[in-house]
Amino acid sequence: MDMTIFWAWAEFAARWTHVITAIAWIGSSFYFIALDLGLRKAPDLAPGVSGEEWQVHGGGFYHVQKYLVAPDRLPEHLVWFKWESYSTWLSGVVMLVLVYYMGADLFLVDPAVLDIPIWLAIVISFASLSLGWLAYDALCKSRFGDDNTKLMVFLYLVLVVLAWGYTHVFSGRAAMLHLGAITATVMSANVFFVIIPNQKIVVEDLKAGRVPDAKYGKIAKQRSTHNNYLTLPVLFLMLSNHYPLAFASEWNWVIASLVFLMGVTIRHYFNTLHASPWPKKGPLWTWGATALLFIAIVALSMAPLYGEDEGWDEAVLTPHQQRYADAAGFEEAYDVVMTNCSMCHAPQPSWEGLGVPPKGVKLVTMSDVARHAREIYLQAGVTHAMPPGVANYMEAEDRATLRRWYRGALDG
Repeated sequence: MDMTIFWAWAEFAARWTHVITAIAWIGSSFYFIALDLGLRKAPDLAPGVSGEEWQVHGGGFYHVQKYLVAPDRLPEHLVWFKWESYSTWLSGVVMLVLVYYMGADLFLVDPAVLDIPIWLAIVISFASLSLGWLAYDALCKSRFGDDNTKLMVFLYLVLVVLAWGYTHVFSGRAAMLHLGAITATVMSANVFFVIIPNQKIVVEDLKAGRVPDAKYGKIAKQRSTHNNYLTLPVLFLMLSNHYPLAFASEWNWVIASLVFLMGVTIRHYFNTLHASPWPKKGPLWTWGATALLFIAIVALSMAPLYGEDEGWDEAVLTPHQQRYADAAGFEEAYDVVMTNCSMCHAPQPSWEGLGVPPKGVKLVTMSDVARHAREIYLQAGVTHAMPPGVANYMEAEDRATLRRWYRGALDG
């Protein structure tokens, strides 16, 4: 079995799982935020009920009530919303390993940014995710964390520093991904280590006939608020690896910092909208602010990190990449790529409508082709994904040339 194809499908399966579980997690999160903010007082509410809301969906009516701390007795059937979060994080870790750890020489390490060994880059990656959560959790539990507004402003400044740091250690693509990963780790850890355990304490108190302490709900509410404002930036950062205008700019760390502000303005609009009485209204200034932030991001993206290097640059190749350069048929494969791919995958693409090479992949020099051997093999050798559309005029023999070269390198 062709292991390259096997691992490509493994990545696809992990990505699909990650998307499905993320939809479930974000969907339930947004629903409960809207529900919580939309609850209304009523004169006939039962003792302990802080608000209610009537909803209609799917041909039926729903009457939802929220107890401020807990009901007098534990319901027989209690639904927990936690597996969506855990599954999203776990599938994300699988994606991180399959794409960025196993493909570290292509996606994680960029010698032009920082020439470090792959093992060190992986250690930095794993350590930053772990230490990031521990530092955040300690900060929330400290006296400084009692003021949630000050805490969130400080956390934003920390994210800006992290954005700068990641872009000076990893490739632009990996830097944006790791900023999203550390944020998603904080969000999921909030659920696993704080929100769910606090809810379990309340449940145990109810089972023992004790009145639950309201402080557990207050702590969980703080972490839920943080998750609320972090969700949209995480989505942007996870999608950014498909758009070099976001990750391959010399100002990518500033772009990432502005994305977090856009998450705040968008969520503030919807949070205010959900909390307002009928007719519901949100602060329209937030959309103007979001538009200005996005315009700033677009402007910053116009300084791409694409050099004008030509020829052979053997120093930037890892030993794994060098095997493709040394394999029989490499020069023929290089000629095929130059004939069919370089008009788009160039620092300044000649194909009309392209401002930057697709996904930030340059295929101009011999070292470029050696570095991207796996992608060339999968997208132009095994499949007909590239060249795309009306440009897809690559001959069958040219695709066969790419397959022979790549497989020869693996067998050599």
